[in-house]
Amino acid sequence: VQLQASGGGLVQAGGSLKLSCAASGRTFTNYVMGWFRQAPGKEREFVATISWNGGNTYYANSVKGRFTISRDNAKNTVDLQMNSLKPEDTAVYYCAARSSRYLASRGDDYDYWGQGTLVTVSS
Repeated sequence: VQLQASGGGLVQAGGSLKLSCAASGRTFTNYVMGWFRQAPGKEREFVATISWNGGNTYYANSVKGRFTISRDNAKNTVDLQMNSLKPEDTAVYYCAARSSRYLASRGDDYDYWGQGTLVTVSS
């Protein structure tokens, strides 16, 4: 499956941004989808994941209550709505697909990755 992330940009602290990831090439409902991020000089970290039908989600503690992951299986997209953004949310955000019905928060458990989109939160 090919993944294309978009929606990154520059936003002030406290603002909102919505990332989108478009999938193509395989049956989208075969995949758990996830969002990860990597800040400059830091390791990649898990952000959120969603089950194949959208019925289950799981978030990193650092974003819980501020970010919402959702998917539209008719459009083959997965979104990440980010509210109350903080400067520490600045990172390149990646969407990823996992060939399983089980959620996962480890990057190594994902099989396909998009190219990343940069989010910069100014203070």
